[in-house]
Amino acid sequence: MSNIILPASELVGPPASRRNFMRRGGALSAVAVALLAGKDALAQGMSADVSKDVSILNVALGLEHEAINAYQLGAGSGLLQKGVLDVAVSFQGHHKAHRDALIATIQKLGGTPVAEKKLDDYAKALKADTLRNQADVLDLAARLELGATNAYLGVIPSLGSKDLAKVAARLAADETMHFTVLTNALGRPLPGGALSFGA
Repeated sequence: MSNIILPASELVGPPASRRNFMRRGGALSAVAVALLAGKDALAQGMSADVSKDVSILNVALGLEHEAINAYQLGAGSGLLQKGVLDVAVSFQGHHKAHRDALIATIQKLGGTPVAEKKLDDYAKALKADTLRNQADVLDLAARLELGATNAYLGVIPSLGSKDLAKVAARLAADETMHFTVLTNALGRPLPGGALSFGA
């Protein structure tokens, strides 16, 4: 398989445009999802549009890089109380595990994983200079987690296998848990209605 790189224009756009790309163009093949789940044997013999899969996975990887760096910015801000900082570092660890799984899958598909940018680049894109207190940091993290939840949920309907859809659902579940904890920490009400994610 050849090395396939997502066009830079898809990776440097605003985070919202990358999440929308995941939702609108995020139909991963069964091969990509099987590899992402670590089920290489399941992927054998399946056909896929590898370039599309690599592009979608690279967008997801870009979102994970962003989340890791957002939590790093929050942790390094000095604005988080000890207990909140511990939770933020734990959530960052979840995103690192997602990142590692995405990188491994992209490489198995013969693609080149999108590189992580410098922390200063994320700080500028996320407007870290506007963070004034713990609530500002938590609000930023909650917005990013909600976007990631909806992006991962957006790929599930395109998957023909319930086993493969489960992988995308597990990623979305992590993001939903993060969003819920952060929303609660902010003292905000949780979504009042049922089926409020992924709409």
